[in-house]
Amino acid sequence: MELRPATAQDTTAIALLHAESWRRNYRGAYSDAFLDGDVEADRRSVWSGRLADPSVDQRTIVAEIDDRVVGFVHLICNDDPEWGALVDNLHVVHERRGQGIGTVLMAAAAQALLDAHPESPHIYLWVLEQNTAAQSFYAARGGKRVGRGIVNPPGGGPTSTKFRYAWPDATVLIAP
Repeated sequence: MELRPATAQDTTAIALLHAESWRRNYRGAYSDAFLDGDVEADRRSVWSGRLADPSVDQRTIVAEIDDRVVGFVHLICNDDPEWGALVDNLHVVHERRGQGIGTVLMAAAAQALLDAHPESPHIYLWVLEQNTAAQSFYAARGGKRVGRGIVNPPGGGPTSTKFRYAWPDATVLIAP
């Protein structure tokens, strides 16, 4: 597996992976009409903007195996004055889950944060209440559930609950 910064040429691969992950894991939290619709176009629009003109405080890192994107993480440094950097997205292709790719991507995000802002090692993310597998994943990596919020899903529909997981010191994500 190789890690590298994402480029604009990764837009389609990232968008397709993101859409597939949403369809598989966000059923019940996002409307079926949205998930069954052209969610790829929605994600392609988001990722083309992010990757064509990346913000100085954002990092997107892809994991590749045999020249295929098998996962990615998107980090927004200095997102919140209290909680620090936001892991805005972490997705791994379904058939590769459980192989350590997510762990490696979380470590890469933590390292990117520490390289850019060593004075502010706080990192956090949001996870849907229904996504218990992701909650277990983050807890196993030292994340503490420290809050909750409401998700207004894209495409409309009822709101859902999300939980904030935080790491006061991102270096714990880098340790073997």
